[in-house]
Amino acid sequence: MSAAIEAPFGLFIGGQETAAHDGQQATLLNPATNRPLAVTSVGGREDVRHALEVADRAFRDSPWAGGDGSQRTKVLFRLGRLLEEQAATFAELETLNMGKPLRESKGDIDFVVRTLEYMAGLADKIEGETIPVPGARFDYTVREPLGVTVHIAPWNYPLLLAVRSMAPALAAGNAVILKPASLTPLTALRFAKLAHEAGVPPGILNVVVGSGREVGETLVTDARCASVSFTGSSDVGRRIAELAAPRMIPTVLELGGKSPVVVFPDADLDRAARAVANGIFQNSGQMCWAGSRLVVEAGIEAQLLEKVKAAAQGLKLGPGTEAGVTMGPLVSREQMDRVLGFVAEARDGGARIVVGGGRPAGPGLQEGNFVEPTVVADVDADARIVREEVFGPVLAVHRFEGVDQAVQVANRTTYGLFASVWTRDISTGHSVARQLEAGIVTVNEPPMTFPQTPFGGYKQSGLGFEQGRDAPLVYTRRKNVIVSLGAAKAKK
Repeated sequence: MSAAIEAPFGLFIGGQETAAHDGQQATLLNPATNRPLAVTSVGGREDVRHALEVADRAFRDSPWAGGDGSQRTKVLFRLGRLLEEQAATFAELETLNMGKPLRESKGDIDFVVRTLEYMAGLADKIEGETIPVPGARFDYTVREPLGVTVHIAPWNYPLLLAVRSMAPALAAGNAVILKPASLTPLTALRFAKLAHEAGVPPGILNVVVGSGREVGETLVTDARCASVSFTGSSDVGRRIAELAAPRMIPTVLELGGKSPVVVFPDADLDRAARAVANGIFQNSGQMCWAGSRLVVEAGIEAQLLEKVKAAAQGLKLGPGTEAGVTMGPLVSREQMDRVLGFVAEARDGGARIVVGGGRPAGPGLQEGNFVEPTVVADVDADARIVREEVFGPVLAVHRFEGVDQAVQVANRTTYGLFASVWTRDISTGHSVARQLEAGIVTVNEPPMTFPQTPFGGYKQSGLGFEQGRDAPLVYTRRKNVIVSLGAAKAKK
């Protein structure tokens, strides 16, 4: 695949690629060079209304929502196979559009394939139950799809996080409309065409690119939107919740994080250091569950920081498509400037920069949105770099004395998405994991998840959950049916 893609990308509505109603287009930039990469159509309110009409009609008229789910199982499995066959092409497109190293993009596509397989296996297992009730009655429940579900995906894992919510909604029999991030829509648009090829009926999977204010808000406030799933910032998540509240539609929000990695003195420091580095520098730190706060016992702080520093200095920065690159650029110049602003503010406030802290000086890196892997120590507990989500390769360091203080420091955040504990004492691991206010906790592991494990947060990190065997049920209604069997016969 060339660095620039000549053919423009249209919206995908009703089983076909289409230009925006008003003809509007946007030029996307390669974040490694800030040179033009591709042109996409940019939808507006008329395109949203068209997509909603098409999706609503497809949900009601196509056989997708009916039957025992076996047809949905076959189609989703077929889609997974097709994606697996084209994984290399999708991974390269993801890297060109978003910037992450090709190795990471390949892992993301593998995760998408596994998600499709897992949700395909659940499509024919969405079941009701019978309930014993008094008298001559038969009581049972059924699960029915919601209708048209809306999915608003972020730019940091463009295809993975889109499919993470779309796959269970499709498995449950819904029609879906995806609004990908305007910066990174390319793999989602290509995926929609692949879904049509796999046998997803026209109108059941639609993609509309456009702004959050125009496309996103029009989708969420329309009466045909039966539910909304959003992954992104807490501020936008609160706005979506406000828009969804008047109609009481189900809402899944996976929002920000300021995740602690707690390291006790008995931990394997070599393994812990590698995991700390991976948890904050992977995807250039552009992860909602990045381990962005290192909470370390005071006696081992210097030793551990030397190891993390060495790991940071061992990373090779560059365009994600280049061989050997282990950390790519940030997604945009705006995001790069935002991250560097956090670091500058911390430095001005008296924090110590252990490593990094600026832009790399290597050849060919000045054109792109590159930021050095950065570790900031001696930070004030109330500093913005400690409280707010930086969304970049920046690690803030806290020290503690004793287990109680470790838990207190780790929980001192409005977020609660992910946390990690490092110790050789399994009792301490379990005990601290139970006390941490986070939806996902690993012990002696970096950030880790699978399609079969639930993903969701506490506090300001969101509402509801993604993944796991109950994920398709999120996109269903539960109906109770009570049937009279006639007057009870008198006992003889």
